[in-house]
Amino acid sequence: MRAVLIALLLTTPGLVGPAGAAVPAKHPSYGVWHNPANSVHVAAKPCGDKMCGVVVWANAKAKADAAKGGNPKLVGMDLFQNFTQIDDTHWKGKVYVPDINKTFSGTVTVVNAHTLTGKGCLLGGLGCKSQTWTRVK
Repeated sequence: MRAVLIALLLTTPGLVGPAGAAVPAKHPSYGVWHNPANSVHVAAKPCGDKMCGVVVWANAKAKADAAKGGNPKLVGMDLFQNFTQIDDTHWKGKVYVPDINKTFSGTVTVVNAHTLTGKGCLLGGLGCKSQTWTRVK
């Protein structure tokens, strides 16, 4: 599960335009996205002038791993907080990783309407990883 949730750290869009301009409700980043293993689905949606992401589905292993970290209710958790848009295709924000009870910074690039690429570094620019997420709906 740690790998799955670290993958979540690396991938979810923020939805506020440059200089704080609101992003339209139909922005290509909004929707439900699955990680490469298809073990967690996160719904990206507007939360005020930012974006948040809530887990809407997780497989049994992802749920068990989150529970081991002290979070027995993975589905429904707001894992993505305060994502803001850097430019037309890049965002940054904070991601909560329930199986290790920590919050990290992450960035995402919208490749197209069906694909996101996320990148994150766990410690001061070290241990960076990228992953591609796919739209569920």
